[in-house]
Amino acid sequence: MYRFAVYGKGGIGKSTACSALSCAFSEMGLRVMQVGCDPKADSTLYLHGGQRIPTMLEVLREKRESAVLADLICTGYRGIVCAEAGGPTPGLGCAGRGIAAAFEALDQRDVFEIVRPDLVLYDVLGDVVCGGFAMPIREGYADQVFIVTSGENMSIYAAANIAMAVENFRQRGYASLGGLILNRRNVPDELEKVRTLAKDLGTEILADLPRDDHISDAQDTNRGVMEAYPDCAYAEGIRALAKRMLEVGTDHA
Repeated sequence: MYRFAVYGKGGIGKSTACSALSCAFSEMGLRVMQVGCDPKADSTLYLHGGQRIPTMLEVLREKRESAVLADLICTGYRGIVCAEAGGPTPGLGCAGRGIAAAFEALDQRDVFEIVRPDLVLYDVLGDVVCGGFAMPIREGYADQVFIVTSGENMSIYAAANIAMAVENFRQRGYASLGGLILNRRNVPDELEKVRTLAKDLGTEILADLPRDDHISDAQDTNRGVMEAYPDCAYAEGIRALAKRMLEVGTDHA
């Protein structure tokens, strides 16, 4: 089983990339599970026709111990198994703790033994890499971490912090850094900035994804770009990235 965590600064296009990657992996014949680890709970939005699915924390608050696995996961586009951790009631809890509670609930219900995915993709907010947000790295859920970044300064700063956290946990035998994903914002010297970051981190750029209006056009119809515009430049870039990620995962197996 491949176990990948995709991190990145909020708003960098990480969830769009994750949903597109899930579709690309599914096209390869893999059984895919995508777990959203952002309190906004929008990771799988366009795998469900633009409709938010119930979050695990919402279900657990309502049903508590009576919640079964089928309450916590559902199936979306191309048969992709989806789950959203969600977040606490605003002002009344810690989002990181909420993610930890959601992961524990999946473990208690033997999710991987029952679903038996070939590939699990965790979509994780990377503005703060602590507590629950670090669970895919520090608890052994993911084997490789991939960081989405642009050439914008705050995105590069967040990527460097994420990479530092990954390195700290790698030394304890947990996940390793698989590479960077450049999601272009078309800022000046963007590729050179991200190349410098990759060199500083001792890693590589696995994909250079173009800024593509087909993404927003697809979302206007409540579909993901892989469903609405499967032949666009972004979709082709995602397919190439998916192949590279599998290569990295195999190399580190």
